[in-house]
Amino acid sequence: MTQRWTEADIADQSGRTVLVTGANSGLGLRTAEVLAGKGARVLLACRSAERGAKALDAVKAVAAGAEPELVPLDLSELASVHAAATSVRERTGDTLDVLVNNAGVMATARGRTADGFELQFGTNYLGHAVLTWLLMPALRRRVVTLSSLAAVGARIHFDDPNAEHRRYNPATAYGQSKLADQMFALELDRRLRAAGSGVISVAAHPGYTATGLGSGMARSYSNPVVRSLIAGGHRAGELLFAQNTRIGALPQLYAATADGVEGGTYFGPRGLGNLRGYPAAVPAVAAARSERLGSALWELTAKLTGVTPDPA
Repeated sequence: MTQRWTEADIADQSGRTVLVTGANSGLGLRTAEVLAGKGARVLLACRSAERGAKALDAVKAVAAGAEPELVPLDLSELASVHAAATSVRERTGDTLDVLVNNAGVMATARGRTADGFELQFGTNYLGHAVLTWLLMPALRRRVVTLSSLAAVGARIHFDDPNAEHRRYNPATAYGQSKLADQMFALELDRRLRAAGSGVISVAAHPGYTATGLGSGMARSYSNPVVRSLIAGGHRAGELLFAQNTRIGALPQLYAATADGVEGGTYFGPRGLGNLRGYPAAVPAVAAARSERLGSALWELTAKLTGVTPDPA
């Protein structure tokens, strides 16, 4: 990898089909725009029909190949995940080159998904895990799953993943969800290799990037004073310290497109503390490297969602 790998280094993506979750804004929208501009057929998986339509217009404006398409997807509702997976398999004729598991919510007020899971664990992790398993028969090249620096120091509460019997902490819950994403990515790659598959699974994180997640976090709080304080603090932090999405999206773009990427690798910014900068391979956290914990999470996910893992 060069010291300053950018989107200009991405080869022609013509003939490839890519699904990007959370493609209506932030890192997902930037990823969709870049890949479409390189000739890929991009499927934008979005929860909001209105915001998805706006994003679709933006991606169409820069597309250099096949027309991008909108796929309705609410990761907080497993019925929607099943419907989206079925739609993608039908649209692509069971040929999906790359899946980018990008969508997410961050440090929200306590909430539940439609299926009763803690909102962040259910949306950021379980929804993506199920989507990935359901799409495995169609996948041909790569799965890229977004983690976060919040995974550092986090832990999976295997006995209480949905915070039903312990005090809810928004930051702790977010860290658990992003650690789970990282663990899933590496466990998926181990199982793909064991199954002799040519598909690889990798993880990535954007460092400290102004993604727009802060506004969603603030909106989740009902108290207007709390909402205002959170929104203001997050905006100030982003203005002072965060990098923009053009740079922040580079690790996942590298993971999705670069030649020579090896399965089980984790990509993030190469700068101090992996907070900013151009993409590089970075160390995964110890829990994600643990085969024992990865297997335990895999089994827990199947139990919670009722979905048969693929690969088994």
